[in-house]
Amino acid sequence: MTETRNEFWMVREDRFIYDLEERTYQFALSVRKFVKMLPRTSANLEDSRQLIKSSGSVGANYIEANEALSKKDFLMRIKISRKESKESIYWLKLLRDNNDLQYHQEANQLIQEATELKKIFSSIIEKCK
Repeated sequence: MTETRNEFWMVREDRFIYDLEERTYQFALSVRKFVKMLPRTSANLEDSRQLIKSSGSVGANYIEANEALSKKDFLMRIKISRKESKESIYWLKLLRDNNDLQYHQEANQLIQEATELKKIFSSIIEKCK
């Protein structure tokens, strides 16, 4: 069985297998790269600090969900991942709207990814009910 990695997807014999743990990691990493590009203002520093925490928490709670001891624990961690995705969207919008247009494209891409992650976690929650 051949296996290759391509960004957020693993390909196995013409099938795509979704790797959500890797995707949440890449999201947190991309957020950190975005934050490094922003001007060092007091507002950006504070908003970036909050964004870094929430973006990292998305994946960290997903990893904890996969190690959950019960269905209740699993759902709680997935709900936290969804909540942190929503919070990341909030901080990204603040950073986007408080900075020059040159950062809008990167911010919008991250907002889109956080929105997709939020929808994925919402779907997992619905399927577990």
